[in-house]
Order: sequence, then structure tokens, then C-alpha cells
Amino acid sequence: MIQYDYLIVGAGVTGAIFAREARLAGKTCLVIDRRDHIAGNIYTEDVEGIHVHKYGAHIFHTSMKDVWEYVNQFADFNNYVNSPVANFHGEMYNMPFNMNTFAKIWPGVCTPEDARKRIDEQIAAEGIGEPTNLEEQALSLVGRDIFEKLIKGYTEKQWGRDCSDLPASIIRRLPCRFTYDNNYFNDRYQGIPMGGYTKMAEKMLEGTEVCLGVEYSDLIAEQPDIAKHVIYCGPIDAFYEYKLGALEYRSLRFESELLDEENHQGVAVVNYTEREIPYTRIIEHKHFEFGLDDEGNPLPKTVITREYPADWKPGDEPYYPINDSKNESLYQQYRELADLEGNVTFAGRLGGYKYYDMDKAVAAAFDLVRSELGVEPTIR
Repeated sequence: MIQYDYLIVGAGVTGAIFAREARLAGKTCLVIDRRDHIAGNIYTEDVEGIHVHKYGAHIFHTSMKDVWEYVNQFADFNNYVNSPVANFHGEMYNMPFNMNTFAKIWPGVCTPEDARKRIDEQIAAEGIGEPTNLEEQALSLVGRDIFEKLIKGYTEKQWGRDCSDLPASIIRRLPCRFTYDNNYFNDRYQGIPMGGYTKMAEKMLEGTEVCLGVEYSDLIAEQPDIAKHVIYCGPIDAFYEYKLGALEYRSLRFESELLDEENHQGVAVVNYTEREIPYTRIIEHKHFEFGLDDEGNPLPKTVITREYPADWKPGDEPYYPINDSKNESLYQQYRELADLEGNVTFAGRLGGYKYYDMDKAVAAAFDLVRSELGVEPTIR
């Protein structure tokens, strides 16, 4: 028996936004998620008053005014600016590559002209024509010093392969800023929701029925006609029980510690760019909200998380799709099957086998709302 207009599979960004807009459009919805919490990969949990990013750091940044206005309906965003640093054998460098980075790598380099000249000299010394792999691509963009210190080890850990064995297409550009500006993003709007992303997702889902710890396949087996239409935000290959093969991802493993100290590393994000250190970065979560609790008081403890890239197999958390030719071909085969579905729409990063920054995920959810509901996202 049909009980809902929409069954929404996944309580992350896409599912929460669509549920909210469908409810406002007068539709009945059930949201399910196989996890025991809402908010998907932006889920934050409270540890000693610190909002810990359970599935890796998420910093909201966008230049799309409508996206920024939309999310600000559900949270008060602070003015956090992402300014990570990189640790290479104990040497600390500012990210992204900017004049502070260049002055540290090359003592005596003080002006944009100095830095540009040094980079151009190193690029010319490599003598690379058309890059055939990621290593050659990076060397042809920034030269040897920056590549060896800040790109090579980090990239090889991230992808589990030598840079010379990775396609050049992974790094299409490596922006160098010839200013003393450590702001990682160029976007006009940037910040972290005060109180954490989970509270933001809770507000999006207000008034919508949500069931957690539920597998889509189990629910559909028991109630195949539960809804008129399914918005499926899970992996598209899992929907078809991997019958054409499994799409490949890179995964992540997290190790978190509660430390009895007020300030561990002095910044939210430190990248470890040497390959010998197995994790790619350490996140100190309290710095996303300036080390203060919800009332503005200093927090006496801190939580750090080490982030380890990992190979992926079905059953692991999929984070980064490997969009090479083999996987893209397989995805297109699943896409052809999906196009034959009459009452299922595949959405989100897993449904579309595509990595999204958060603002792009919100914008894609807007497009889903327009195409499925025929309305504009509500900004009040």
C-alpha cells in the first residue's frame, strides 16, 4: 500500500534539502538512512563541547549567493577562514601556495616577481613537453621544490600509488597565489555552522518522518509499494546489487583522540606531506569554532583526528570516486539501467558517482527540487 509520495534514501545534504522542499510543496515523505544518525558525511558529534566532524573536515564555502542564503536559514555561520598549514619533515608551510610559502621555501624570495621567476626557472629545467602522468603534470606547473615538499608524498598517500603511475588529469592546475594571503578558498562566503552541521540538518528535516538504521533493500523487500517515487542517494551500483561490477572509490580511516590540553597544533588543519607518515592530515576540531563552546567560553580540552587514506571494497565507506575511463564506462552502463527506472531518481554524490563540494551538493539538490517538484527552493 502506498503510504508516501516520496521515499528518500539518505539523510545527508541532498536528502535533507529535498525532504524539506517536498514537505513545503505539500508532499508526504519518509527519509531513511542505513546509519544511526542524520546528516550523512557532514555529521558532527559533541565531544566535551567540541563539534567533531565525524567523517572528515567540512568547511562551507561558496560564491553562490542563493546557496549561502539557503543554508543560513538553518544555522548561524561563523566567519571561519580555512588557512591550513603543511608539515614536511618538521618544516611548516602555508597553504595554498602563496608568497608566504615561497618565501619559506626560497629564502630571499620576497616579491611576486621573485617567486614567478624561481618557479619558471624550475619548470624550464624539467624540460617537460606534454605531461604523461601526474608527476610530470605537477612539475610542469610548479617545478621541483614545491612538488617534492608539498605535493608528491601527500598525493601518493591519498591515491595509494606513485605520482608517476597516476594520470596527469588528476591535477589540471595547481594555483599559485602571488600574494601574502593564507585563505585557502577564493569564495565570497565561507564559514562553519555554529553548533555543528548535525543541528543544521535537523532543522532541514523538521516535520519529516525519519527512520535510521534502515537498509533500503530490506525496506523495499518488505514494503515494495511504500512510496510513489524513490529519491535514491545511495551508491548506484549497490542499488543494482553490483550486477555489472563495483564502481571504485578511495576510502578514509579516522583515528580520533580526546586530549587533556587546550591547544594541540594551533590550527584546524595540518597536512603531512611526506610519504613516510601514513596519515595525510590532522584535524583539531575546536579551531573550526575558535576553541569556544556554544556560550563563547574557552574549552579546556581538545579533539584531534588523524586521517588515513585507504583502499576501498564494497562495505567500506565510499568517499572519493575514481573517475578514470574504466569506472566512467561502468557508471554509464548503470546510468543506462537507471534511465529505464520509472519511479526512481538517483541523486547525490553516490547516486551520480561524482565528488561534490558542499555548495555544489546544495546546488545539485536545488536542480533536483526543480526537476522533481517543479518549484524553486524556498528561501525566506
